[in-house]
Amino acid sequence: MRLSIPSGPFKAYLFDCDGTIADSMPLHLLAWNEALAPYGAHFPADLFYAWAGIPVPRTVEMLGEHFNLKLPPQEITEAREAAYLKRLPQITPVYAVKEEIERHRGRAPMAVVSGSPRASVIRTLDYLGLLDRFAVIVGGDDCARGKPFPDPFLLAAAKLGITPTDCLVFEDGELGIEAAKAAGMQFVRVPVSATGILP
Repeated sequence: MRLSIPSGPFKAYLFDCDGTIADSMPLHLLAWNEALAPYGAHFPADLFYAWAGIPVPRTVEMLGEHFNLKLPPQEITEAREAAYLKRLPQITPVYAVKEEIERHRGRAPMAVVSGSPRASVIRTLDYLGLLDRFAVIVGGDDCARGKPFPDPFLLAAAKLGITPTDCLVFEDGELGIEAAKAAGMQFVRVPVSATGILP
């Protein structure tokens, strides 16, 4: 997979986690459906990929609204996280993105900006051996408004002390790309498919 990188220059690099750094989206979909099954609910793949980047509790609310079901956000969030963590050994990095991370290591500050809970992001990065590459981690529980709002990317830029227009975002999700644009940041689209990362 080749990434189309804007010429820059950039002073900081911001990365989504799931589907961008980690080839974990198919595993997250399995975890979601395991957590939803006791409630008679199902997360269709097309909706799952369309809603990528939205914080987990909000996603539970949206699923309830979409299917006219009463779903308990806290219980499903906890069950989804447990179902994901047991699949952690199956995760691999998105190698083209990992190359970019290694290229900028020690040269420019980097952050992870994800809709997943911060603890989940930390576990994923730690498992992949990439946690120490990032100066800042913004999880879905760090902002009142998640993607597609610009808030998570703006928070990461502020924590890094870098002007938003000097940041480059790596994203696989449409809502994340919307958020990057709204933050005034250029972006790199990481290709995905319903079965995971494209070759």
